[in-house]
Amino acid sequence: MKRDFGGEAAGFYHRYRHGYPAAVIEVLGDVFKLTGQDVTVDLGCGTGQLTLPMARRVRAVIGVDVEPDMLEHARQAARDADVRNVTWMLGADTDIPVLRRLLGDRSVGAVTIAQALHWMDHRDLFRAVVPLVRPGGGVAVVTNGTPLWLQETDWSRELRDFLEHWLGAKLAYACGTDEQSQRQYRDDLAAAGFDVLTTAVDYVASLGIDQLVGGVYSAIGSRIPAPDQRSAFTDQVRRALAPHDHFSERVHVAILAGSR
Repeated sequence: MKRDFGGEAAGFYHRYRHGYPAAVIEVLGDVFKLTGQDVTVDLGCGTGQLTLPMARRVRAVIGVDVEPDMLEHARQAARDADVRNVTWMLGADTDIPVLRRLLGDRSVGAVTIAQALHWMDHRDLFRAVVPLVRPGGGVAVVTNGTPLWLQETDWSRELRDFLEHWLGAKLAYACGTDEQSQRQYRDDLAAAGFDVLTTAVDYVASLGIDQLVGGVYSAIGSRIPAPDQRSAFTDQVRRALAPHDHFSERVHVAILAGSR
């Protein structure tokens, strides 16, 4: 699970990535019958968008990410929210066997992977998770909407045209939110021995130009413009998307829950 989200990129990720509606936490709690005695693992936790609300549902959460700067923002977010039952660990999907040894004979209620599975070897991960989770528990793959430039709106198509010209590359990768990827995840969860439930939560987010640009920065890692170029970049995006100045984003949170 190698990513390019250190330094400023982690800050943009923390500030501009969507959180998860309470309904998502309820779905996960109900599917895996989570209680106040359960421990869960949030793998690829980023800056804690799913980790922190999950922590209010269970006894403890272990947030795991490969990027130290992401974890530092997550720790600060936990302090700001007075969430004290999260342990943050530097690690990757390939470290699940290590985590299993650290936990000894203790099992977990669920392993969640929120908008991060596309960075991982998901087949090996699903198999590695099996001995880690208790009966009735399992693994949840959670997305949080398609990339801003791949949505079915005029402003999204205009944003894609602008970014493809600016980057000099086509933008087609959907980060695991596309139907083909979702179908593959379902099939491979089932092949690993999980009973798979597919559900979703939908909501609408309203974005201004600064939030839209921040959302782009949160996704492009080291390609973020230098500080002295960002005002000009925002102006270019604004002109490219004119006459739009506010953007309605329909966010589809897809949940694949594989239980034992």
